[in-house]
Amino acid sequence: MILKLILILINLPVISQDKFIGSVERLSPDIDNLIEKSAKIEILADGFEWSEGPVWSSQLNSVLFSDVPENVIYSWNEDKGLGTFTRPIGYSGNVPNLKKAGTNGLTIDADGNLIICMHGDRKITRLEKLNINRKVTLVNSFDGNLLNSPNDLVYDSKGNLYFTDPPYGLLEGDNDKLKEIEFNGVYKVSPNGDIEVLVKNLTRPNGISISNDEKILYVANSDKNNPVIMQYDLSEEGAKNPSVFFDGRELTKKDIGLFDGLKVHPTGNVFATGPGGVLVIKENGDHIGTIRTEVRTANCAFDENFQYLYMTSDMFLTRIKLL
Repeated sequence: MILKLILILINLPVISQDKFIGSVERLSPDIDNLIEKSAKIEILADGFEWSEGPVWSSQLNSVLFSDVPENVIYSWNEDKGLGTFTRPIGYSGNVPNLKKAGTNGLTIDADGNLIICMHGDRKITRLEKLNINRKVTLVNSFDGNLLNSPNDLVYDSKGNLYFTDPPYGLLEGDNDKLKEIEFNGVYKVSPNGDIEVLVKNLTRPNGISISNDEKILYVANSDKNNPVIMQYDLSEEGAKNPSVFFDGRELTKKDIGLFDGLKVHPTGNVFATGPGGVLVIKENGDHIGTIRTEVRTANCAFDENFQYLYMTSDMFLTRIKLL
């Protein structure tokens, strides 16, 4: 009780007394090659408003993640447990936004810099060498109009940055008077800073990832009326030949949650947060199992050795051991 009071006083979420949550639903023996049968979902910390955007930092040997409404990025590792990486972060008040949300998706570039979706400030920012005092804006507009609220992002091996820009960070969403771009886009930013829109016909583009051979772009559409993961052929000409990689309409009838963040495993399997928790989907679209977290899970990330999958599950930070 004393420790809990101390954590509350210093404005840190508390470590849950319930160490485990949920279960693994195994729909195919193939999932046994990724998650051993005895694996459990660990709760590492709890008390968050809405945890999001985890990424593994090799430099810090930690997972970093956002609490979007609280305008903070936390860190967690085995030795130190939970800590505040930086706050406030994501909304500074310098850009028009009535919702005032914090950061969302995070990634690390090839040079070890932290790249942040500044949900409230409607831009993407780089923290040079993880230094909070060295912020550089990478992109904040398209065709002279402010972005909606960058949500998730991924780099390819050539240094191109792909990101989604739904209206979740605006108070009234698509109807917000401050929204300057009529569509909710998927964009590509080249290393020299040029920006182009790749997709503009998705209602709620959210999670984004790239196949291991960098030929396919995956984009999650977090729309209850069209809950799908799309795939596009990637080339120098952009993202072509759209098709549905996975259709979640039947799953949303029985499970909570919509498609959100997703990551591609070295085996090619896609770990996609969605109805029920984190779905594991083969490259051919076969659903082989779900890590059932019991609560809505927003995003996930592997550590550098792919030993664990870290998940931001509503008020929790969770993880499960992988093979």
